[in-house]
Amino acid sequence: MPRKARVESGTGIFHVMMRGINHQNLFEEPEDYYQFIATLDRMRFRYDEDGTPMGSNCTYYAYCLMSNHFHLLIREREESVGETIKRIAGSYVYYYNRKYGRDGHLFKERFKSEPVNDMAYFMTLLRYIHQNPLKAGIVEHVKDYEYSSWGEYDGTVEPVFQICHTQTVLNRIPFSELEEWVNEPLSGDVHCLDIEDPSRKRPSDDQVWQMIIEKSGVTNASAFQQLNDDVKRGVLRELKERGASHRQLERLTGVGRGVIQKL
Repeated sequence: MPRKARVESGTGIFHVMMRGINHQNLFEEPEDYYQFIATLDRMRFRYDEDGTPMGSNCTYYAYCLMSNHFHLLIREREESVGETIKRIAGSYVYYYNRKYGRDGHLFKERFKSEPVNDMAYFMTLLRYIHQNPLKAGIVEHVKDYEYSSWGEYDGTVEPVFQICHTQTVLNRIPFSELEEWVNEPLSGDVHCLDIEDPSRKRPSDDQVWQMIIEKSGVTNASAFQQLNDDVKRGVLRELKERGASHRQLERLTGVGRGVIQKL
């Protein structure tokens, strides 16, 4: 069956979301997040044989990297959004597989996208993308999340490391108003591309990992498996009580499903 054609954007701007295959984590530690941001930076431009930038592939307006997916607000320039995302994903997969000694796919099929054809929806997405960590229960304020583009808007990221064209927004709205507006929760009737099915009642992967960190102090599956058995069982039992599924816990922690089912 042929793939459904991607919906075109009259402005060339898209909201893109891409997730790990089988909900696998894309980022295991801070270095991985920074590597992905560096990849986004490199893919903005075309280069000649000497490595000198010679054209613009795309423009970024916002991004947010979550543990097993990412959101990107991007505008096409000298290549299509599909070509740009393909190069971003290919470069990062090469890095990730080499670092962690794995082979094969990392991302789930092709990316999801939606066109952004007016400024009102553009601004809605700016809020939505930066509020992802709040929705997952990771932080209480947009400014507290390290792996999003908000630091480029509030000036905490030095200009030399900025990759987003923030002036598109800041030329239209003073930062003080933007900050208040972005931190105001979106209403429940706003629906954008997302990784989670809203019909599911279980916590998201990011919420589960936040609970694991709070209860055990570890930040990855390998470290969790090395914990004392009583500590592991206690954490897993509480996560089950909070709605995490057996399959989800097995996938995130590496603990066998048989062990989890007996708790």
